[in-house]
Amino acid sequence: MSKRALTKYLSELKKKELESQLIDLYTRFPIVKEYYDFVFNPKEDKLVQDAKVKISNEYFPQRRKRAKARRSVAQKFIKHFITLGVDPHFTADLMLYNLEIAQTYSINKNIPTTFYKSMEKSFNELVRYISLNGLLSQFKDRIVACYRFTTENDWPYQEDFSKSLDILD
Repeated sequence: MSKRALTKYLSELKKKELESQLIDLYTRFPIVKEYYDFVFNPKEDKLVQDAKVKISNEYFPQRRKRAKARRSVAQKFIKHFITLGVDPHFTADLMLYNLEIAQTYSINKNIPTTFYKSMEKSFNELVRYISLNGLLSQFKDRIVACYRFTTENDWPYQEDFSKSLDILD
């Protein structure tokens, strides 16, 4: 169904029918419920804290011995935050937190180069996101600290990290 056809169909419905359809969607689909819960009660700071706990658990697990260190966990939260319309400041903070916790994890560990490549991709996405949303003044120190960490610890893909920073200039 196209958007135009949906608009026409909805305009033909009476208010009670429209309300009952929305209630039905709310009860049937968890994603609709989550969206409306967020719209009417946006506890953004709580969402960010929950996401940070889960991301840190990827690198420093509480219940298992080995860290999984999956970038995909953080990416799912970031994508979800963008879809929900969470304040860009909170999303950027989560993106930076993901990089910072991964950098802490990488100290004194034997890590495959794919890890560094995925962190470079995260860094690039972070810089683009901050640039698009005009948040550089609030996050510049943390971005520079992340970049310095990569150079001081001889991370691979230094040139790519440097190119990402060029976006800000």
